Amino acid sequence: MKTLKNLLCCLATAALSLPATAQHEGHQQQAQDTTHQMGHQDHSQHMGMQHGDMQMPMSHAFSRNLPMNRNASGTGWLPDESPMYGNMYHRGDWMFMLHYNLFLRYNNQDVFEAGNRGDSQFDAPNWLMLMGQRFVGDRGLFRVSGMISLDPLTVGGNGYPLLFQTGETFEGSPLIDRQHPHDLFSELSVGYTHMLSEEADVFVYLGYPGEPALSNVAFMHRPSALNNPDSPLGHHWQDATHITFGVATLGVRYRNFKLEGSSFTGREPDEERYDFDKPRFDSRAVRLTYNPGPSWSLQASTAYVKSPEVAEPEEDVYRSTASVLYGKQLGGSNRFLTATLNWGYNYVDAHHKEHSVLLESNLQHDRFAVYGRYEWLQKSAAELGFEEGTFGHDALFGIQALTVGVNRQLAQLGTVNLHLGAQASVFRGSSNLHPYYGELPVSAQVYLRVFPTIMVPRQ
Repeated sequence: MKTLKNLLCCLATAALSLPATAQHEGHQQQAQDTTHQMGHQDHSQHMGMQHGDMQMPMSHAFSRNLPMNRNASGTGWLPDESPMYGNMYHRGDWMFMLHYNLFLRYNNQDVFEAGNRGDSQFDAPNWLMLMGQRFVGDRGLFRVSGMISLDPLTVGGNGYPLLFQTGETFEGSPLIDRQHPHDLFSELSVGYTHMLSEEADVFVYLGYPGEPALSNVAFMHRPSALNNPDSPLGHHWQDATHITFGVATLGVRYRNFKLEGSSFTGREPDEERYDFDKPRFDSRAVRLTYNPGPSWSLQASTAYVKSPEVAEPEEDVYRSTASVLYGKQLGGSNRFLTATLNWGYNYVDAHHKEHSVLLESNLQHDRFAVYGRYEWLQKSAAELGFEEGTFGHDALFGIQALTVGVNRQLAQLGTVNLHLGAQASVFRGSSNLHPYYGELPVSAQVYLRVFPTIMVPRQ
């Protein structure tokens, strides 16, 4: 707890020191267009911020020659035209960014009681991240990142209700129709990048916990998902490794291509949300990413994940993913269209292989947002908590979910946004599941979202 106290004091001091976010609408698009025209040559010359007589580095966290807006979770990439919400400040040679997201909400899964698997509660999913970086000599770039989540307190040890969701445990039993809380320490990582030329970098990333080079940007940090309080149902087929207790990644970038490989701990975090799990480095992943233009980011990745679930320790998973991320600035400082198409596939053996597909999008128009998410995935009877005799041994069910939501700004307090929102979801499982879930169960929630204003660098 002493470590937690020191970390919270540090974050509070940083937050109190934050200046108002610079608001210069034309610069972000100008920087992105310049980057595209120059082939990403020394973008740091165009993304600096004057502070006294010093030019502060505002590059990507893993390259001195890529735009800051390409930053994502772990070592992943976003499209260059992605929005970035946060607060920035400088101390000497360091540039810091503070990001956070909090939902104060009422959540009711199965509003019309179509089945017997739903639940409701008041809760507050949340996360907070502090990142820092500085140049090292003429070619080096060093970065640190810390992320915490108070989910164990504000959501509870058994997480929040979410129909058809599965993964991890509480009090020794699998969590079913609930999304698990995230660990207090969700990332503590360091990274170093060495510039070989303006077009090429090599980098190393170490996290305990951290995120390996697998799948696209974790849902908590995707611009297309920022307004949605819920985890995707395909989380454990796509990006569940975003909190891994022990990860080491080595990567190389050439122009807009990036190839990276990771060694990491396959076991997902245990239900003791305040501790540090044992690092094992028993799994491996490789990922190829390509950004063909300022509005696109493509990735394909594959991994061997050793014994990810504590409830099924004998099962190893071969996971493959592919995704397309889109981001487009529509004019003005906070008008964006973002979207994600994501596929994830878990293979255990010939009788246990499951697909998931996600399509989500967010239209941000200054103080108003409308968003949606569609998912199709496969889950087994065992994953949904049915005893072996209820269905066949290898029973596999198709599940669909459609979510739509809106929110609007209530107030802006300095650099803090307060948005009031609501969303509804409709689910459809295989016909064999209708006696338990109903034919078309509906969920609904209302929330107050608390998050930072958009970051727009100053020329």
